[in-house]
Amino acid sequence: MENYDLIIIGTGSAMNYINPIIDSNPEIKVAVIDKDEPGGICLTRGCIPSKILLYPAELIRKLETASLFGIELEIKDIDFLAIMERMRRKIGEDIEAIRKGLAENPYLDYYHESAEFTFPYTLKVGEKTLHSKMIFLCTGSKPAIPPVKGLEEAGYLTSDTVLKLMECPKKLAILGGSYIAAEYGHFFSAMGAEVTVIGRNSQFLPQEEPEVSRLARMKMSKYMKVITNHEAIEVRKEDNGQKTVIIKERNSGKEEKISVDEILVATGRAPNTDILHPERAGIKTDAKGWILVNEYLETSQPNIWAFGDANGKYLLKHVGNYESGIVYLNAVLKENVKADYHAIPHAVFSYPEIAGVGMKEKEAVEKYGEERILIGIKFFEDTAKGSAMELRDYFVKVILDAEDDKILGAHIIGPQASVLIHQIIPLTYTELRSPAPIMRAMDIHPSLSEVVTRAFYSRLPPEHYHHFLKHIGLED
Repeated sequence: MENYDLIIIGTGSAMNYINPIIDSNPEIKVAVIDKDEPGGICLTRGCIPSKILLYPAELIRKLETASLFGIELEIKDIDFLAIMERMRRKIGEDIEAIRKGLAENPYLDYYHESAEFTFPYTLKVGEKTLHSKMIFLCTGSKPAIPPVKGLEEAGYLTSDTVLKLMECPKKLAILGGSYIAAEYGHFFSAMGAEVTVIGRNSQFLPQEEPEVSRLARMKMSKYMKVITNHEAIEVRKEDNGQKTVIIKERNSGKEEKISVDEILVATGRAPNTDILHPERAGIKTDAKGWILVNEYLETSQPNIWAFGDANGKYLLKHVGNYESGIVYLNAVLKENVKADYHAIPHAVFSYPEIAGVGMKEKEAVEKYGEERILIGIKFFEDTAKGSAMELRDYFVKVILDAEDDKILGAHIIGPQASVLIHQIIPLTYTELRSPAPIMRAMDIHPSLSEVVTRAFYSRLPPEHYHHFLKHIGLED
């Protein structure tokens, strides 16, 4: 048995504080374990490779708007293989650099193997048994595959395997109507594929505000077909090589057939605890298999910590990075710092972009009561820069507690949403969460930033706000 002072499982966010850990105690004995390519899901098969692909897709969509400005362009060719190879090359270089760094680091032992618990604080890794009284579990997640009849036999892609494609499918069905579906629907449609997104929820992008989702569907339906409130019940592999997806409307039960070349499954993520077997170590999980942690991110077994996707709270890389800092403070520096999730930001890199932070309106009303809530809204087209860019229908929505003049949440749909939201994010982490710094500051004029500031000046009670949404067609 090999004894260590610290065992780390996962080479993504788990590695953020490895240098200060070693620097503070050069004699510490550390084992780092990862069965996959080093670097974590975000680098190897998640947010980074997908964003490398999405940028050329965004360029294509922007070029398509050139005629609005008196510019006639023609896209002669889209080299799908070149776009994919560029992504694989850039990611491969980063993976190789991390692999070399781990293998050559004299202060740790790197195991490119699967790990599973055999007893508390004891792991089987390949042919070896490792033991430590401190363990960091940052084991990531994997694509969740729905139990659709014939799906396994017909074959399918996931957000992992789609990165290996050499040719763009002519027709693609995406099972799932959330972030991954929206982003890859944008990418493949820009590459020339005929894309059909099939979501079980009645709302496309169900994690977003209903009016944001409605506008996103309106805009994105111009370049791909979006079907909601349907579920795939069967997949058949045809003699001509195509695949037939049979879908059913969840209310009426009416069935429909869709013929495609490929199927991309984007129906969420699942934990990796079936490999890890935390139950053998006395580590509790929830019904789905996510590792349970307390507010300090410690598991039910003392001095074993779980963060990132492993605890299933927020499957976002920036949350994993934040949590790694909390674990460092609590496990290594022995402080008692609680994880704070009151204002988690996110973005969807579709076309249009979507971003948000903090509460949605429904959550705010449930917590504070409708009488205390005010909603601000401003449209991009009502600013000079937005008008110059011919931006129609896109908007910023802010949610405030009227009694304390406090920012509760913000939601943006439109160009650069992932950047504009950062005007608001820092204020949500201040003590007062006041919008005053935005409202009193000078915006460069003309700039898109003005749409964020002006949203805070256009405040309506929820009842009046929703009457306005009905008037402009963003609510039934």
